[in-house]
Amino acid sequence: MNFALIGAAGFIAPKHLQAIHDTGNDLVAAVDPHDCVGRLDGFFPDAHFFTEIERFDRYLEKRRRGDEDDHVKYVSICSPNYLHDAHVRLALRVKAHAICEKPLVISPWNLDALEELEAEHGRRVYTVLQLRLLPSLIKLKQELAEKASGERADICLTYITRRGRWYDTSWKGSHEKSGGVALNIGIHFFDLLHWLFGEVESSKVHLSNPRKMAGMLYLERARVRWFLSTDADDLPDEVVSDGGYAYRSMTFDGQEIEFSTGFKDLHTQVYEEVLAGRGTGIRDARPAVELAYSINRSDTESVLADAHPFVSRVSSVRLPRQDRPASRAA
Repeated sequence: MNFALIGAAGFIAPKHLQAIHDTGNDLVAAVDPHDCVGRLDGFFPDAHFFTEIERFDRYLEKRRRGDEDDHVKYVSICSPNYLHDAHVRLALRVKAHAICEKPLVISPWNLDALEELEAEHGRRVYTVLQLRLLPSLIKLKQELAEKASGERADICLTYITRRGRWYDTSWKGSHEKSGGVALNIGIHFFDLLHWLFGEVESSKVHLSNPRKMAGMLYLERARVRWFLSTDADDLPDEVVSDGGYAYRSMTFDGQEIEFSTGFKDLHTQVYEEVLAGRGTGIRDARPAVELAYSINRSDTESVLADAHPFVSRVSSVRLPRQDRPASRAA
C-alpha cells in the first residue's frame, strides 16, 4: 500500500520509515520544512519530497483523484506535537488513515473533533502506544488481571533523559508547542499506567518546572509516585559513571519491572497491528492526554511526605512554567 510521511527530518521518523519498509509497503511522498532527509535513500529513494506542506497536500489530493492504485492509504505523522491535530486532519481530508506519534493532541477537546472527522471521512486515526506491545508488560497485565486482591500496588516510576541546551530553544522546550514534560516525555508512561492499573481516581503534583515534574497518582489498582526529568543533574551517579544519558525504572511493590529492553522493533509491531485492524486509536489515547493536560494545570502540593524520593534532591524553589497557554485555544 502507498504511504506518505509528515516530518521526515524528525528524530522519530527513521522508526516509521523502517516500519513502512518492514511491513512491505511503499512510501510515495514525504514532507519536512528541513531538507536534511538523506535517510530516505536507505528505504525509499524514489519517494517524492516536499519542503512545503501545501505542495505535499496538493500532491496527495492529485493522487486521490487518480486511479485506485495511486491512492495514499496511510499518512504517518512525525511532526511537532502542536501540529499533530492539523496533520491528522490533512490525512483524513485526502481519504487516508492517520498513524500519529504521541501525543495525539495537546488539548483533549480536539479529540472530540477528530472522532467526528473519522466518521465523516470513513477513515481511522491511529496512535503509537508501543509500550503496550512489550512482552514483559503484556505478561504483567495478564498477571494483574488474574489477581483477585483489591489492594492497590505501590508503583514508583522514574524516567530521566538528558537533553542539552538545544532543547530549551527548540519547539520541545516550548510548553505551548510540546505540552511540556508531562506530554512530551510523560505521555508514554501515563498511558502505560492507565492501561495496567485502571482509571485515575485522584492526582497530586509535587514538582513542576520546565525541565522536570513529579507527583502522585491514585489509580484503581495502584498508588504511583512518578518523576520525569530532562535534566542531566538528576541522573543517578552510577548511570553517569557508566557513560549513560538516560535512566528508566518502574518498581512494583519494591520489585523492579523490566521494561528497558525489547524496544528495537516496536514501531514495526505497531504498524503490523494497524494493518491488521487492531491498532490503538483515539479512545485509547484519550485517558493519558486528559491526565497530562490536568497535571499541567494543577497547583503543586506543599506537603511532600508521599512524594517520589527524587523530589528531595531538587531545589524547593519552583521555577515558572514556560509560556503555558492561558486559555482554551484551538
